[in-house]
Amino acid sequence: MKKLSLFLIGLFLIPSLFLTSCDKGDDLNVVSAPAFTLMKDYLITNNMDINQIITNTDGEKFVTAPPATAADVPAFIAKYTILDIRSADAFAAGHIEGAKNIAFKDILTEGAAASKPVLMVCYTGQTACYATALMRMYGFSHSQALKWGMSGWNATTAGPWNGKIGVEEAKGHSNWSYGGAPTNNVFSDPSFTSLSTDGGTILRKRVEDAVEAGFKTVTGTDVLNNPTNYYINNYFSEADYSGFGHIDGAYRILPLTLADNSYKGLDPATNAKVVTYCYTGQTSAVVTACLRVLGYDAYSLTFGMNGLYNTNSAFSSNQWGADSKPKDLPLVQ
Repeated sequence: MKKLSLFLIGLFLIPSLFLTSCDKGDDLNVVSAPAFTLMKDYLITNNMDINQIITNTDGEKFVTAPPATAADVPAFIAKYTILDIRSADAFAAGHIEGAKNIAFKDILTEGAAASKPVLMVCYTGQTACYATALMRMYGFSHSQALKWGMSGWNATTAGPWNGKIGVEEAKGHSNWSYGGAPTNNVFSDPSFTSLSTDGGTILRKRVEDAVEAGFKTVTGTDVLNNPTNYYINNYFSEADYSGFGHIDGAYRILPLTLADNSYKGLDPATNAKVVTYCYTGQTSAVVTACLRVLGYDAYSLTFGMNGLYNTNSAFSSNQWGADSKPKDLPLVQ
């Protein structure tokens, strides 16, 4: 009888111990917010929303124009640590005095070593803008890119942009449309995992991964011929979207920020290639960098509107050959 009593007591105790153990385990395993949410909140709190990467809290845009004349060059270059991410051969053929030739993958290391704000330099300004956005998201908020790249510095280095002027590929194309934009959809947030629960740590790792992956681009020819293969965002004002025309089916998500949830207009699905295009490919490079870090399969359309329909003079302020004729600025060989 005594053994039976002990047995019965044991039967009652086992469930009680089990439930107590589970309760303690639940208390210890506190469920945190998704990694995306932690990073998003960090970006907003620390003034690194997408619009603040484009123009920082000091009013500095991500891109700066080259000096107007050769006489202005010394004062211009004195302000920056100049990092040139072109090939070694292109750098040797002609570069800005004081510039350092580095690989794209080293931008964060070189940014940390810089004693002045970084000026990123490439061939056309597009890769440099992508790099600048990543550097700003990493904490180098005063980094800038040279507008138009070395193409805008001197006529002898202008080949990469000169090869794109006068293009009328979109004119009369069956996939070039006019009129209003389709209604934006509302999608869920991108999803990715992290071992950290700190938004800043998550952000830095995401930026490092984006640097390692390199600049992701697509050509206007491919997107124009195959628009249904992409989720296209036309980064124009409403007036310009309809006035200049646009790739068929392109959405218009502008503003595009985290704080107002307008980013939810982009599709985060793994099979949705999100392509942003602007006038020059420089702003879209910045947006693409931000979207890559946020978890989108994002791409920048190279050369933007200039590569699709350069002879449309209505956007002359952002047109290669209008405000952007190469300067006659000195080169070092």
